[in-house]
Amino acid sequence: MAAILMDGKKLSQKIRDDIKTKAATLKENGITPCLAVVLVGEDPASLSYVKSKEKALAEAGMESLDIRLPQETNEKELLAVIADLNKNDKVHGILVQSPVPKHINEETVNSAVVPEKDVDCFHPVSVGNMVLERPGFLPCTPHGILMLLNEYNIKTSGAHAVIAGRSNIVGKPLVNLLIRRNYNATVTVCHTGTKDFQKHALQADILIAAVGKPGLIKPEMVKEGAVVIDVGINRVPDLSNQKGYRVCGDVDPAVEQKAGYLTPVPGGVGPMTIAMLLQNVIQTAQKHGG
Repeated sequence: MAAILMDGKKLSQKIRDDIKTKAATLKENGITPCLAVVLVGEDPASLSYVKSKEKALAEAGMESLDIRLPQETNEKELLAVIADLNKNDKVHGILVQSPVPKHINEETVNSAVVPEKDVDCFHPVSVGNMVLERPGFLPCTPHGILMLLNEYNIKTSGAHAVIAGRSNIVGKPLVNLLIRRNYNATVTVCHTGTKDFQKHALQADILIAAVGKPGLIKPEMVKEGAVVIDVGINRVPDLSNQKGYRVCGDVDPAVEQKAGYLTPVPGGVGPMTIAMLLQNVIQTAQKHGG
């Protein structure tokens, strides 16, 4: 029996409709939620991500302040732009599209955005608040995954969650969120130093793949009926496609015949990430309005 596909597109639309209502209420009070999106260079994938975010903002009745900087922009110039945005009362969130060019230190950039506008939850203070369960933003992709688990009534308490990947964007935050008492999962993290990854993966009630390797998770790595969350968004060459590539995840499509639940790529975690970003912007705009 094939897995139940977890429809992130449908759930994200429900969340975005609610955000649109909240944005309209704020506008009636003279506040237009605004996200500043800063892009350095012209990386095709980054351009695509930025456009999708800006489209989502417009559809939700929110503003985007689009700031495009040339590839040769230096760190000092970028930090000056961020400093101006920090002081701009009409900007409620700041997003610097990752990755930045190699001559710019990404950690320095992340730390330059004031925590109250750090809708990506990359600032050390934001991360600390999340770990200590203090009020603040939750990182967009991990939060979107939790919302999907909630929507499909996936039991996390006592479940063994295995996360493939230890990135600051997905893997590490997910560990901290899943071990909270309201989720109460037991978490194993696998990475490049893990011996016998398949052994760990087969123990997972919830298997989360966030590595960036197409087809990494094979059916023989998945326990019958497990929940499989595919965070991977990979572009692989495909001459049959007009664009010359196709988008796929970290999970082999054949896993659908083994898993109990599966997030598709595209249409699973991706839309949820954008929905949670919009929710963070609304959250800070509402505080501004309060």
